[in-house]
Amino acid sequence: MENLPHHCIPEEIETGSVYYFQEEGLSSEEPHYFIVLNRNPRIEEFLILVCASSQVDKRKRIAKFLRFPQRTLVVVSPSEYPTFKKESVIDCNSVFEKTTQSLIDKLEKKQLKLCERLMPKEIIEKLISGTLASNQVSERVRKMLLGI
Repeated sequence: MENLPHHCIPEEIETGSVYYFQEEGLSSEEPHYFIVLNRNPRIEEFLILVCASSQVDKRKRIAKFLRFPQRTLVVVSPSEYPTFKKESVIDCNSVFEKTTQSLIDKLEKKQLKLCERLMPKEIIEKLISGTLASNQVSERVRKMLLGI
């Protein structure tokens, strides 16, 4: 069992994998759900993650104020993804780049929870489309999502 964290993420990660952890780059100290968008996360140099927030109205107001395209916000209800206990929004204008090793480190320190349920493919496609529609995303991330 001691080797489990090392093997479990690299061998089981896939597009739509969901992890629950605290992100140092967020102002909130609460853990959040992060969704993997990579087309080939097991072999790519870094992971492209987007974060879910339960503050739907606040995120919508900010996106409207900043004039982000509407499709860069994807609202997901508990009926669409039962792991979420309340309606959540995923802001595709804010992308997190992580290495697989950084997730393994969090898992080893018991600072990360793996969610058994994958994010549904229809939602993943909306998230990828929303990320590609954002002018806040780097060209490197854009190329990875397009498979270039």
